[in-house]
Amino acid sequence: MEYILTADSLSKYYQHFKALSDLSIHVPKGAIYGFIGKNGAGKTTLIRLICGLQEPTSGNYKLYGVKNTDSQINRCRRRMGAVIETPSIYMDMTAEENLKEQYRIIGLPDFGDIPELLKLVGLENTGKKKAKNFSLGMRQRLGIAIALAGNPDFLVLDEPINGLDPQGIIEMRELILKLNREYQITFLISSHILDELSRLATHYGFIDGGHMVKEISAKELDAACRKCIRVQVSDIRALTRVLDEMELEYSVLSDTMADIFARVNVSKLTHALDLQGCDVISMTEREESLESYYINLIGGKSHE
Repeated sequence: MEYILTADSLSKYYQHFKALSDLSIHVPKGAIYGFIGKNGAGKTTLIRLICGLQEPTSGNYKLYGVKNTDSQINRCRRRMGAVIETPSIYMDMTAEENLKEQYRIIGLPDFGDIPELLKLVGLENTGKKKAKNFSLGMRQRLGIAIALAGNPDFLVLDEPINGLDPQGIIEMRELILKLNREYQITFLISSHILDELSRLATHYGFIDGGHMVKEISAKELDAACRKCIRVQVSDIRALTRVLDEMELEYSVLSDTMADIFARVNVSKLTHALDLQGCDVISMTEREESLESYYINLIGGKSHE
């Protein structure tokens, strides 16, 4: 598999604080990689390192197979764009003026493709409206347009939907999917809004305390997020006896409720419980979400 970004034993210390500690990461070419962790886990630190805004304390990373200590690394960084924390835009300029300024900064002499870029991010009709009068979603899309100047094939987005209203979230999602599917742009997206990330990501990396706890593909995650039957009964002891006799895997949640991790013959189960004098109050099919998988993975554990 070809990777856009990899890291090996990457660490970043600030005096006595370990922001990253022996972190590894593998972002496949063409992926939408969801980078998941609570605030302070090290997500933004990694992004700042790969963008060249800071240097690692130890370890290394590679962009397009080129190590960060190689003299060619800056050339590789020209192939990536980033929106870190908040979009870097000039509030008193229009969308077009912001893009022209970015083109000048990176040395692009021709403004000819700016109208197409504005159309791509849905800002083609903003005219002379200044960025300070844009909605938050429009500013985020302008930030992505600026990051797209120079035709990068790798975009790094730090909390791109944070604070957006539902319409803004939908627009951002559709833009990311379009850029990935139609323009073959690889994404590294840091986010804590897991429900939305699950609609986008093809791969995930779960970080906690500066460590990469687990990397997993969306396909593998779907397999890991097992379906179950949640049963509420009048007598949990009777339920466990019946499930043990039927050799079914289960987890007791309370004195009336349990999850059954197997295909269940409902008629057989209810009949067996009836013989035990146990009533079935409710029975629902459930599937573990990305959020619950993350909580179960990280839990309250400390990764020192």
